[in-house]
Amino acid sequence: MIELNVNGMARQLDVAPDTPLLWALRDTLQLTGTKFGCGKALCGACTVHLDGTPVRSCSTPVSAAEGKRVTTIEAIDSGKVGQVVQAAWQKLDVAQCGYCQSGQIMSAVALLADNRAPSDADIDAAMAGNICRCATYVRIRAAIHEAAASLGGEA
Repeated sequence: MIELNVNGMARQLDVAPDTPLLWALRDTLQLTGTKFGCGKALCGACTVHLDGTPVRSCSTPVSAAEGKRVTTIEAIDSGKVGQVVQAAWQKLDVAQCGYCQSGQIMSAVALLADNRAPSDADIDAAMAGNICRCATYVRIRAAIHEAAASLGGEA
């Protein structure tokens, strides 16, 4: 039995310790906002937070999440930064197909939690590995700057 704290709730999962966290979240807990993209931690669609740090859940064994806070896109709006990022995404109409956007938002929230005034280079570094096949990168960067300004940072 694996014990996790997912989105602030204690959960027990009857899964093998080497099960990818992605599948524990999607299949066992029915938290389907985290997407499967490449399965090799290259695209970022599966990004979740472990203790506030973005990780690729497709390559993270569920056992590595024991004793840590797992946050998924379903609960990202429980904090001010997540609310502001989601509002900026909506205001600037970032999503096109939307498939990668939960991973993009998770990475953006982690960036702004640590850096309220990121430069373009900071954004590029934090978002590296989050692939958008629709190429909404300009809107993603603009939304991160918009969110930073809303949080009191200078974007």
